[in-house]
Amino acid sequence: MSWYLHERTALADALREAGPTAPTLCAGWEARHVAAHVLLRERSPRVGLGLAIPALTPQSDRLTAELADTAIDAAGFAALVDQVAQPASRWAPVAWAGDAANLVEFYVHTEDVRRGVGPVPPRDLDAELTRALWEHLVRMARLAYRRSPSGVVLVVPDGPRKAVHRTHGEHGTVVVRGEIGELTLHALGRGAAATVELVGAPEDVAALQAVLPGG
Repeated sequence: MSWYLHERTALADALREAGPTAPTLCAGWEARHVAAHVLLRERSPRVGLGLAIPALTPQSDRLTAELADTAIDAAGFAALVDQVAQPASRWAPVAWAGDAANLVEFYVHTEDVRRGVGPVPPRDLDAELTRALWEHLVRMARLAYRRSPSGVVLVVPDGPRKAVHRTHGEHGTVVVRGEIGELTLHALGRGAAATVELVGAPEDVAALQAVLPGG
């Protein structure tokens, strides 16, 4: 199963429940900005380039803001979310990549919307979905934690564990413990809103938190 399609539906549901001006975990973005970002990521080459090339990021941000401004009222927002709910064209590059490009993207943005107003109960995730998330988390974690001087080991209670980053210099290792969805949020800089436990020497934990905003 392509789990990103499941998470696309979850994101659309979260957006509809939140409303256009609801806060999110993405600094400066309301729910309508998340919806605009997700849609343009798939359908606008200029936005796609802006996500990959820092010099083009201002252009990407401008286009996202412009689309979000069309969805500030209920009708405009509903129309935008309806588009988000529809699968991307099979010709879109992100559609070719399936779960590899989209599963974590949709899962994290769903939680950005759900948790923007504060703590909420975690979703009851299908076991196969969590396994898919774990596979993608392990692949991306080396990049996510690359700037940490502390080593990082991801640990799921009564589940898998994986060393994803080596120590640098005299720093030790930090164990990041939590359920797979929560570990995914931590790796993507949403640790302040994730239910995780950081186990390690205080200086090593502080070093990790210093280079992972929100972690």
